[in-house]
Amino acid sequence: MTADAIRRAADLLRGHRESIDRLDAILVFTLAERFKHTQAVGRLKAEHGLPPSDPAREANQICRLERLAAEADLDPEFARKFLTFIISEVIRHHESHLENTPKS
Repeated sequence: MTADAIRRAADLLRGHRESIDRLDAILVFTLAERFKHTQAVGRLKAEHGLPPSDPAREANQICRLERLAAEADLDPEFARKFLTFIISEVIRHHESHLENTPKS
């Protein structure tokens, strides 16, 4: 491989990595915004004695995300695992709110 070809490849690699870095930042800020809303939901559920999880909604959301992933040419199994992880974190937060909310 010539030095010119290596430079062009390095430039392409740098461009891809810059895009990846920007997308990672978008993911982090998007997750932060999502968790702000789920924290509010957790507090609301705790205040009203609602269960921390909603299995029917969770199943619907997983199906929805798998469909979106397929449309986006992303592995639906990966999307399912990702959302399942997020849901487990949300439920953990909701349980924490429930434990820390004074009983009426």
